[in-house]
This record gives sequence, C-alpha cells and structure tokens, in this order.
Amino acid sequence: MYVKIMPNRTGPLVAALLYDGLCTFEFGVVAEIFGLSRPELGPGWYRFASCAIEDGPLRAHGGFSITADCGPETIDEADIIVVPGWRGVDHPVPDALCDKLRAAHARGARLASLCSGAFVLAATGLLSGGTATTHWRYAEKLRQRHRDIVVDDASLYRVHDRVYTAAGSAAGIDLLIEIVRQDFGPAAANSVARRLVMPAHRTGGQAQFLERPVAIRDGLEIAPLLDRVRADLASTWSVARMAGQARMSPRTFLRRFFEATAQTPGDWLAAERVNEAKRLLCQGQADMETIAMAVGFGSAHTLRHHFRSKVGLSPGDYRARFMSEAPAATS
Repeated sequence: MYVKIMPNRTGPLVAALLYDGLCTFEFGVVAEIFGLSRPELGPGWYRFASCAIEDGPLRAHGGFSITADCGPETIDEADIIVVPGWRGVDHPVPDALCDKLRAAHARGARLASLCSGAFVLAATGLLSGGTATTHWRYAEKLRQRHRDIVVDDASLYRVHDRVYTAAGSAAGIDLLIEIVRQDFGPAAANSVARRLVMPAHRTGGQAQFLERPVAIRDGLEIAPLLDRVRADLASTWSVARMAGQARMSPRTFLRRFFEATAQTPGDWLAAERVNEAKRLLCQGQADMETIAMAVGFGSAHTLRHHFRSKVGLSPGDYRARFMSEAPAATS
C-alpha cells in the first residue's frame, strides 16, 4: 500500500503510470524529478511510486521489461498523478483508467501529462472547456478528436482546473519543475533544475520550438568570452570590445559568434541579461532600476522592453507569479 512507499518522507505522493509500450524517456523525467532522494529539501519531499495500470508483462520503448511498485489502486491515494506519454495517439484509453482519474481529480488530486499523455487526460473529459497542449506533431489530431478542448500547439505547458499538460519530452521537465515551484517554492525548483543541469525555469507560454533553439558553441575561441560576459553583465559589451577580447577583427568575430551561438551578439547578450534578471526578481524585492543596472540594461524602461519581448510578461508580473508558492490559476 502507499503508506509503505518511502516511509521516511511525508510529502505528496506522486504516482507515475506504467503501461505496456511505456514512453521510457518521459517516465524517466518523472522519476528523476520526484523519485530521487533529496535530503537537502527535508522529509516533506515527494513520495514516488510507479503504478501499473494493467497486468504484466509490461515492456517499455527500448525493448526491456518493467515491473511496477504498485498497481492501479495507488491512483486512489495519490496527490499527483502523471501520465508519461501514451502508447499511441490512436490507441484507446481504458474506461477503468478514465474512471480512476476522474475520481482522483474529484477528491482534489492534480493530474499531469507529458507529450502524448494529453490524449489520456482528454479522454477523461476533465479538459473539456479548457486549454491543453501536447507535442506539436499530435496537436491537430487532439484538436480534431476533442473539439471541446482549445489545443494550444505552441506553448510548453498549460494548466486547466488542476489538470496539467506538457508539450514534448523536454517541456515535461519544465512543467514538473513548475509543479515543484508551486509546492516548495523557487529555491527548491532551482535546486532540482541545477541537478538536471538546465535553466531554472521556462514559463509555460514559451514557444515549443524555435528556428535556432540551442547554442551550437563549436567555436572554442568564443566559449571563454561567453563565460566572461556572463560573469560581468553589468558592463558595456560592444561588438568592438568582445571582438578585442576574442582577439579577432569585428568582421571575423561576428561570423564566428554566429557560428557558435546561432545568434547575433546583441540578441545573445539581451537573452543572458533577461535570464539573470529573472533570477534576481525571484531572489528578493530589489527595485527594477537596481536590477536593470545589475544586469546591464541601464534603466528599468529598457529592462521592461527586453523582458517582455523575451518572456511575454512584465518583470513585475513575472516576480508576482514566480515568487509566489501558490499555484497559478491559469487556464
């Protein structure tokens, strides 16, 4: 029974559903965030159980067999239930599973899905009249199958009435870290993110994919400069200064910088300053002028301009939303 699961912890019980054809990476994300021991966060940290929704043998993507901690009865006790993908968007969702998920939601549990798991939550009817997301490849099928749901095929994650949906696998990490932030605050969320070696937070409204989403950084001569700039964002970093520190002509520098980051120096610098501003906004109550000077924007007006452009929120709204430990009532 669930009371035997991680008896040294007292926190919310998270049940990750297992099924034949399990999406291995998505399950691994849930287990990594909620299942690892984190003594630095105290005994109130999450309890975690893998929960088979059907009799075995169960196999996962990758060709290996899996054995669950618990059976479907654990759904009846869980505080958070996560559907880590689904075995196929055209594969029917068992009625018995839908009944259990509806009953769990009715008693106050939170439900979350990663990637194609949105089709499971949609089948329960709990997303009716709300907005949900899934991987962009599956968005149109979800939209056609469930016309009572507004399908957002751009955002990383959405929440409607305690039912959370995330886009692709990496977006699932962002969603689960957001749940950690809601339950334990920004410091705990940042701690989990650091262990995953990923940025502390991406808002749900950010785009699922970008034309150039990841810095390439194949130019070894550029990488040390990027680290120097990050360590001193308050300074003025002109192209001429950066090129001089990289010991290149401005023309060569611009070419090498773009090859290494897929961005112009100005765009990259603005993004780094916004990321640091996000950290400072969640750390305390420093005023906007102080934060703007600390990150190199020079004025609160310039900070607000770049922040809204990159994040989609004003700095004040970001602070109000992400310093709060209460769940955001978004839909």
